[in-house]
Amino acid sequence: MQPLIDHARSFGQRPEEFAGLAAGQSPEVLFITCSDSRVVPALITGARPGQLFELRTAGNIVPPHGAGRPSGEAATIEYAVEVLGVRDVVVCGHSHCGAVGALVRGDDLTAVPAVRDWLAQAADAPAGGDPADPAVAGAVQHHVLAQLLRLRSYPCVERRLAEDRLRLRGWYYEVHTGTVREHRAATDAFEAL
Repeated sequence: MQPLIDHARSFGQRPEEFAGLAAGQSPEVLFITCSDSRVVPALITGARPGQLFELRTAGNIVPPHGAGRPSGEAATIEYAVEVLGVRDVVVCGHSHCGAVGALVRGDDLTAVPAVRDWLAQAADAPAGGDPADPAVAGAVQHHVLAQLLRLRSYPCVERRLAEDRLRLRGWYYEVHTGTVREHRAATDAFEAL
């Protein structure tokens, strides 16, 4: 923890770099990804403060719209699309994902009921998963596409897509290589950016 504290202390010693951020934010991208500590959106994209609006959830799950109660995830999506006017939404899954791996393997999650209940929102168990593959690549990629489909059920997303004012993108990040792949509709495959 001490190296993190030391960096935080020195971070604020360059106020000229951050003064303009006080005027507001206008990110072009909502980046939805997993809470996994190995996935760092700004590191992956090279984004500077103010360029990405992030939503991080266990397993990069987008909960169903209108699930009967407000959620922070739905509020974040709506705010990014309606208020900030992002032009792109990226759902970024990653290799070695514990959440997707648990779904593929059918892990017993009774000891962690909040995790179990959260993962139950993932829709169907991701297809294409080999329980013996620690990277669960195929399952993660299928899961990313399922979350993109779920995003389309949000009225604000549906409307902006119809107006051609929003693009949805599916990414797959390999934590062991740093490679990022994007889903291409023409080939229905995840290919290098």
